[in-house]
Amino acid sequence: MTNTLYCFGESGNAYKAALALELAGVDWTPRHVDFFNGEARGPEFRAINPMGEVPVLDADGLILTQSGVIQDWVMAETGKLCGDGSAATRREILRWTIFDNQKVSGQAGPLRFLMNFLPEDKRPTEVIGFMAGRLKAALMVLEGELAGRDWLAGDMLTCADISCAGYLFYEEPFTFDRADYPAIDAWLARIAAVPGWKHPYALMQRAFPAT
Repeated sequence: MTNTLYCFGESGNAYKAALALELAGVDWTPRHVDFFNGEARGPEFRAINPMGEVPVLDADGLILTQSGVIQDWVMAETGKLCGDGSAATRREILRWTIFDNQKVSGQAGPLRFLMNFLPEDKRPTEVIGFMAGRLKAALMVLEGELAGRDWLAGDMLTCADISCAGYLFYEEPFTFDRADYPAIDAWLARIAAVPGWKHPYALMQRAFPAT
């Protein structure tokens, strides 16, 4: 089976899919998408994903889009990253995936884009401040949950953790400082200590070179 992940290194959503594939032991190949020069919005890419977004997984001809869907496929195909596999745990994973998409990544992704990948004279200060406040509120929810447990769903790493942590491993500034969130900091360290873990830029080609 050939599994190709359309992605680019700066995408936290692509990282969630890539890390799930990697940690579950799925044989996969990254295919770099030149997002910042418009490839994802071009006709060839939209023929694969009309949403014009990464990640996209081509699993031997089965096209899957959205990081949560790809993670769900990984769990179903491999039986890994899904805790004890019970219906209750799968619902808990889904609950945190939706929370992440709406609250954590939903703020961190655009905020990081505005603060790092737009020209400085086009960065909207008021919007950045508003989104930073919303991200902080979401992170405080995570901080409270992780103060009393090691993992978000069950007693081991699952796709719930991978989803919520996706953007938090990036070093580019987006108002998140690990030192401000000791429980999140310890949780990220636990994830990074899992055998096979890799930083996003070690899994996927980045669009902008390191500075």
